[in-house]
Amino acid sequence: MKVRQAAPGSALFFLVGPGSVVVLIPWLLSRWRFDGPPPSGLDWLMIIGRAAGVVLTLAGGAFLVHAFVRFVVEGFGTPVPAAPPTRLVVGGAYRHVRNPMYVAIFAAVGGQALLFWSFPVLVYLAIAIMVVVCWVRIFEEPQLRRRFGDDYVRYCGNVPGWLPRLRPWRPAFGT
Repeated sequence: MKVRQAAPGSALFFLVGPGSVVVLIPWLLSRWRFDGPPPSGLDWLMIIGRAAGVVLTLAGGAFLVHAFVRFVVEGFGTPVPAAPPTRLVVGGAYRHVRNPMYVAIFAAVGGQALLFWSFPVLVYLAIAIMVVVCWVRIFEEPQLRRRFGDDYVRYCGNVPGWLPRLRPWRPAFGT
């Protein structure tokens, strides 16, 4: 698949998939209302939490876009299982963590939980993390092992799945 073919599909999937998970569902749960303050004396905690929420939401959104672009320009495919990348994506944020899209989604949703001080969004985040980690272990990782073989095994041995490494991995293959 060429970049011109992959880009529109990725953009549409971005709006429908992560758009629902990161925007629609948190909005339905919180209506993006700033809930009342926590118990007296903890106002500083709310201010720090909301500031962290803004940073996490914006950083998560930026990394999510970056990860989608990498799939198109490096992998010549999309994150959609029906049109997967033809090359293993190991550049950019993928040098630090194997699942930057999911980590970015978790950051953006967690940021909204903090920003809006929303317990329902926090519960949604916990459930989403459990479901996604299971999905990756049961479906995605075995499929990637079959598709990319030793390159993927070597990648897994050098790049953590969920907690980013500080120094980027420099593969001997790919980009």
